[in-house]
Amino acid sequence: MRPNGRHTAGASQLSALRAWAMGLLLLSAVAISPTTAKAAPSQVAAATTHVYLLRGVLNIFSLGLDTIGARLQAQGIPVTVANFVSWSSLADEAAAAYKAGRLKTIILVGHSSGATALPDMIAKLNQLGVPVKLAIGLDSVFKTKLSTGAERYINIYIGDGPGEPVRAAAGLRGKLDNVDVRGTGVGHISIDKNEAIQRRVIAEIDAAIMRSRAPAAPVAEPGAPRPARAAAAAPARN
Repeated sequence: MRPNGRHTAGASQLSALRAWAMGLLLLSAVAISPTTAKAAPSQVAAATTHVYLLRGVLNIFSLGLDTIGARLQAQGIPVTVANFVSWSSLADEAAAAYKAGRLKTIILVGHSSGATALPDMIAKLNQLGVPVKLAIGLDSVFKTKLSTGAERYINIYIGDGPGEPVRAAAGLRGKLDNVDVRGTGVGHISIDKNEAIQRRVIAEIDAAIMRSRAPAAPVAEPGAPRPARAAAAAPARN
């Protein structure tokens, strides 16, 4: 027997509700992490941190980074928001401040083309002997290969959209996390403006600053000799 219109409509609505609920669940998983429960970093740690936020093409589609920057500034964390084409000069600026002792923790965030530029900025800072504590890319639009690393690199991308996972080159040092948020209703233009994504970004930044009491060592260039490992781990002490 063919189902009547009421049953058909009900099934369609149920399917839509299930899809909506699944998207909400996936997005919540991105927003909620152990870092969100931690307190904001101390004023001293915040003052010696600088967060560089790189907008994408045309400088008008990444305005969610301005919101993130304003929230970080409210915590006493210095920020710079600029177009991705400025990544090289910003790296020089960050390196000079780090070597002068004004900065201890450098964090990078980029959206779209700004995310695509992050590996280049990290590589230049590494070449200058400057470590990057954390880098967060939001939906990098080109195939991106990370050959030198930040202590941690988080790539949040939309797997069924224009975004791409970041690939690790051989010998990469540092932790790389690719986080696929497909099915959550987030789009390429809206990912930086989404409240849950913004909370995740800020929580990761706060956690990185709190870990900065033990600064990351500069990351060696690919092919450089690595320090010899101890023959055996020291026994644990009670």
